[in-house]
Amino acid sequence: MQDLTSLTATQLAFAIREGQASAVEVLDAYLARIAERNPALNAIVTLDEEGSRRRAEESDAALARGELWGPLHGVPMTLKDGHATAGMRTTSGYPPLANYVPSEDGTVAARLKEAGAIIIGKTNVSTRLRDIQSNNDIFGRTNNPYNLERTSGGSSGGAAAALAAHMTPLEIGSDLAGSIRIPAHFCGVYGLKTTEYRVPMHGHIPDLPGAVRSHRQMWSIGPLARSVEDLELAFRIIAGPDGHDHAVPPIPLREVPHLLPGELRIAMSPTFPGVPVAGDIRDALHNVAAELERAGAQVEEKLPDVDFRELARARTVLSDVMDYDEAPREEVPTVPELYAALHRHDAIITAWEAFFGEWDALLCPVCMVTAFPHCPTDTPLQVDGVTVNYWRAVGHTAPFNFTGHPVVVVPISRVREGLPIGLKVVGKRWDEERLLGIARVLEDIFPHTE
Repeated sequence: MQDLTSLTATQLAFAIREGQASAVEVLDAYLARIAERNPALNAIVTLDEEGSRRRAEESDAALARGELWGPLHGVPMTLKDGHATAGMRTTSGYPPLANYVPSEDGTVAARLKEAGAIIIGKTNVSTRLRDIQSNNDIFGRTNNPYNLERTSGGSSGGAAAALAAHMTPLEIGSDLAGSIRIPAHFCGVYGLKTTEYRVPMHGHIPDLPGAVRSHRQMWSIGPLARSVEDLELAFRIIAGPDGHDHAVPPIPLREVPHLLPGELRIAMSPTFPGVPVAGDIRDALHNVAAELERAGAQVEEKLPDVDFRELARARTVLSDVMDYDEAPREEVPTVPELYAALHRHDAIITAWEAFFGEWDALLCPVCMVTAFPHCPTDTPLQVDGVTVNYWRAVGHTAPFNFTGHPVVVVPISRVREGLPIGLKVVGKRWDEERLLGIARVLEDIFPHTE
């Protein structure tokens, strides 16, 4: 059999079920890979070898008895260090939580374990999950597998780097302004930002345990993987109500449709108003659009009638309200300002939903640049030689946290320096299944290469 660490999570689960490899053999392959690659990358920051081996042995014994725990039976994986894991350190990169060990699993960890997965460790993040680089005072920085002098992105940078380096077959990230999508783009892997409230937030820890949750809007949880099939597998495991997060509606899971390019109407935009983008990324987008057209899809450069500056202002108000405990009193929005922002929020979502009534998806950049050199937060970035504000790097991602729309990142190509380029596919709210079907079309046209 080929190198076990090169298989997707779906392929590994099949191999274990069919007796082509044992859970212990798979675990050993991943532990060896981690020992080889992680010292240079610093992507995995907590590793439970003893507990993982015990669980792998139990997985093999259960299978020998004819017991199948679930679709991830015996598959080892890591988990972003913002998801609570019983008996395993969970820090969110935040020094007051440096030694915090939860007594129970959050919903994501619990559902993965119920599906048979073996959580072998945790991956690095930015402090309290609030930066586009993964660097914190507990574990330091995570490096990009394609160039150690570049960032892997944040806040799910350890997750994306571990995937790209084949130190894990599957990960679950979280996303407030691009924290799944930017690392997926920087590291050349797939990522799914689900519809807001599609996956429960119970056990997600950017805040101190027991504190009032600071962000009740714009967060989403979703998987990162090396195939669209794995995104779907993980999505089916983690989505849906859990009895804790009562904002999650009981939306039924549907089949991912098999779509042909000729059935699709794809809108595309090389950037958004006021947001710069590197020429290599713009060229990659136009190349993808041309390939889709050659395959039979209808592709047109199009955006909804939305004022992106108004969207940004309303998003800032909502963010300032959620960060009220950290902001100076005079910066906290007033109640009328909040309600005005919520009104704009509803109107902008309505405009996007009408747009997706006409178009199957929007194809657009993930970020204005590829993985940039490590730097202090707020350091201006270079976009084709032009100096740009650091936080404009979320200009293509943050709008869909504001509106809650689902997004899939598909790795497409690399730039001359060998750094990956991923592109975003955005779709209608609550319709991850069709969005994944469209991502499969792109995956077929642009197969994932390491």
